[in-house]
Amino acid sequence: MSALSHKVLTDITDRVATITLNVPERRNALDPELAKELAGIIRSMDADPGTGALVITGSGKGFCAGANLDNLTTSETTPDDKEETLTASLREERRAAYTALYEPFLALRSARKPTVAAVNGAAVGAGLNLLLAADIAIASEEAKILSGFLRIGLHPGGGNTSMLTERVGPQAAAALTLFGETVDGKEAKRIGLVHDCVSAENLAEKAHSMAAKAASFPLASTIRVKETLGLSRRADFHTVLEAETTAQIWTTTLPETAERLRAARK
Repeated sequence: MSALSHKVLTDITDRVATITLNVPERRNALDPELAKELAGIIRSMDADPGTGALVITGSGKGFCAGANLDNLTTSETTPDDKEETLTASLREERRAAYTALYEPFLALRSARKPTVAAVNGAAVGAGLNLLLAADIAIASEEAKILSGFLRIGLHPGGGNTSMLTERVGPQAAAALTLFGETVDGKEAKRIGLVHDCVSAENLAEKAHSMAAKAASFPLASTIRVKETLGLSRRADFHTVLEAETTAQIWTTTLPETAERLRAARK
């Protein structure tokens, strides 16, 4: 495994780029500097012609235990609970700071290639967002997944409420956010938060094998299918049907498709 920095490790095997958060002493919690680096590496690995899929995971006992908020709080308060009493300068300062922390989730969610989150331990707040931003998540039995935002009085951010409701539905999303439920790997699989739950010792192999299978498919076709899956979340059936038809016809013109079709006929 190579390192672009000691805080983020990267490895490319079988056309799978494995990206590992490597700050185990703080359970891989994000700060603005780490978030920026991680987002850049995700984008770089997604753009690398030598990769066909991405896996993101954490070292040690944590997947990602949230974000370091030490420099993202303020002494300025609104005792009347009126948002409009916040100063414009504070709004913009905080918006810039939190948006910087969102970059890894947005980079992962917008990746063109298939992505897998291998959730090896605690996934809290920002860690939950990383899990949700991946196309699929595989959790170990030892994983502990929770929203965590309201425990400290903070509103979820980074697209959390949208991604969570999309993944598990409104009732389970409410249980995790409003009611502060914590789920382990098995329960996360039961409610659809993760695709599968495996033992800790099998997690890396399971995530890699799934990513490697995706990476073995023709890349251009795979990217187009992922685009259509994204469209299906926001468009009506007939719009998606038309997009599928157009894309299916296009894939028949690809040399790799023609080659695989010839092989299938033998």
